[in-house]
Amino acid sequence: MRCSRPLGVKPYIFLLPILIFAAGFVYYPFARTFIHSFSVVNRRGGIIAFAGLENFRQLFGNATFHIALRNTLTLTLIVVPLALFISLGLAMLAAKKRRLSPVYETMFTIPMAVSMPAAAMIFQLLLNPSIGIVNHLLGISVGWFTDPATALLGIVIVCLWIGIPFDFLLLLSAIRAVPESLLESAKLDGAGYLSRFFRVQLPLMTPTILFVICTNAVLAMMTAAPVMIITGGGPERSTTTLIYMMYVSGYESSNYSLAAAISIVTFALTFALILVAMIFERKRVHYS
Repeated sequence: MRCSRPLGVKPYIFLLPILIFAAGFVYYPFARTFIHSFSVVNRRGGIIAFAGLENFRQLFGNATFHIALRNTLTLTLIVVPLALFISLGLAMLAAKKRRLSPVYETMFTIPMAVSMPAAAMIFQLLLNPSIGIVNHLLGISVGWFTDPATALLGIVIVCLWIGIPFDFLLLLSAIRAVPESLLESAKLDGAGYLSRFFRVQLPLMTPTILFVICTNAVLAMMTAAPVMIITGGGPERSTTTLIYMMYVSGYESSNYSLAAAISIVTFALTFALILVAMIFERKRVHYS
């Protein structure tokens, strides 16, 4: 029986660059933000005094925070399931390879080539109440980004359009990775299309679906770019999200203590959502 040789330091040398990068750009900023959330911070980012929970008391007593929290959770609860269902439907349509498969696969993934700022500006024109083509084609007069009742819906549309292509690619790969032999066996046993999908394909796709749900939840909780570009948090704070509020508090008002507290609260909420998904994973996710 051969004895395994010790690995030595060579593997750790290969890991060293990414560990340095993670420490400098992930762990150190997070630790600094955590400390700032419990401190009084001046305009230069220097810590003046220890504040305890005072920053969080001010945050939870801020009316804008409650609005931003509601908007963020609403946007997350809409975007995550809609993105999953739409991208899963597109993946099912494109699952079987045909002669024209590259054409519609390219059409489904074209938004990936557009940056979020560019997409935001495109939809700002498309949904313009006066010159927008959407209102013209539908024969309606809706101020998508100027009416508090529909502004958040407009942000949802932008987030879906920019996020669905990547989810589509992941789910398409997952559905095509299901062994054809399993589908043929189920078909021979008399299972119809829906039965094969829900009993064979969907269970084998659950790891990818879980990944899509988690990444979409994180991205939805971090939504800020379309708000900055299109609405600026308005009208009447109807599109103000937690990250946008953090941006305004930190970069426009130089209230770094409050901005740090918002960051920690957003992190805690996002972590809680991912934790719920992980708990759900133990019962519903099947690894082949």
